[in-house]
Formats: sequence, C-alpha cells, structure tokens
Amino acid sequence: MTRASLDKQPHEVAEMFDGVARRYDLTNTVLSFGQDRAWRRATRQALNLKPGERCLDLGAGTGVSTEELARSGAYVVGADISVGMLREGRNRGVPLLAGDALALPFADESFDAVTISYAIRNVHDPDAALREMARVTKPGGRLVVCEFSRPTNPVFRTVYLEYLMKALPAVASRVSSNPDAYVYLAESIRAWPSQAEWAERIGVNGWKNVGWRNMTGGISALHRATRA
Repeated sequence: MTRASLDKQPHEVAEMFDGVARRYDLTNTVLSFGQDRAWRRATRQALNLKPGERCLDLGAGTGVSTEELARSGAYVVGADISVGMLREGRNRGVPLLAGDALALPFADESFDAVTISYAIRNVHDPDAALREMARVTKPGGRLVVCEFSRPTNPVFRTVYLEYLMKALPAVASRVSSNPDAYVYLAESIRAWPSQAEWAERIGVNGWKNVGWRNMTGGISALHRATRA
C-alpha cells in the first residue's frame, strides 16, 4: 500500500487509489456520515442535464457518481486515472474508461457538460485540468466542480479540522484497506484553496459566470461555470 505526496505525481495518485479501491465507496460513506449521497445528488441537480446531452464525469472512481448523473437521461461517460477504481465499477452499467485529467482522450467540444467531484484536488496541475476540461466542452457548456472546502463558521471550522487530522485517519483504519491514504486526504483538504480563491482560478482558465454554493456548512462546495 502507498499514499501520495502533496505534489500529487500521477503515478503515486493512481497507485494510492488502486490500493483503496475495494472499500473506497463504503469508506467515503462512513467518513462523511452519509453526506456523500446528498452531495452526488446536488451535483446532478446543479448540472441540469437533459436527455440527449453528453456529459463527462472526470475523476469518476468506481463510477458511483457517473451512475447518479446518468439518472438524468443524459449520456454520461466516466474517466479516472486509477485502473483499480475503474475495475471496481465495471458492473455499474455506465461507460468507464482510463484517462488523465491533463490529457483527456476526447476531441475538442465533445461534451455539453463536464464535472469532477472530489478529484481535482488530487491532480498535479488543477489549472491545466480546468483548461483541458474547457477544451472538451462545447462553448456555453456547463462545468460543476464538487470539492471539499472550508467551513464558513470559525468554530465549526476548528472542529472540522480537528476531525480531519485526528479522527478521520483513525476511523479510516477501521474501514479502509489503506488508512495511510486518508492521512493524505486530510492534508490535501487543508491545503486546498478557499471557495473564493478557487472560483477565481476557474474564471481565468477557460470558464465564465463562475459561482458557488456551500454544502454542509462549507465542508463541500459546488462551483458552477460556463464555457467561455
């Protein structure tokens, strides 16, 4: 088993997620106290997909998010750098393929919408990933990024950070096949920019009309934008 370092080299990230793939979805549900399901529904609703549209679910992992998005009736394809995660999701009934966020295997303007949930934080160059997602999205197409963020209440933020750095790895040791990976998870969340900082970066990397809303007090945030 391995954990990635915070410089997020692609081979380290892929190997780490390969190692947690078998119990990844269960671990996420336990660690989020079941909020992961609500966050997936909120992402689908924010994308406002229509039957006949094409959507890319980047960082799809085992395809649980792809499956949720496909409930809209749109054609949704999931892509992820971890072959182990994709293998775990092979029976979900949605198309899943291996792909690097920095070099997507799709032609320009292939999708009406693109989304990435709890994965862009793991990309070596998030700004380049935003530009690559813009490349494969039609002009006027939609982007939704669902990612861990910063609680807005100072007291809640302190409690949350304490949970991240101490309780989260301890809980993960009981349910995950690679608890060390969740030490990386906690560190990467703490290092991630604030909601406003991330919105600014989206806006200078191929997207416009950027906005966001907090979920669960700011533990997660949904950022939305349209292709410039």
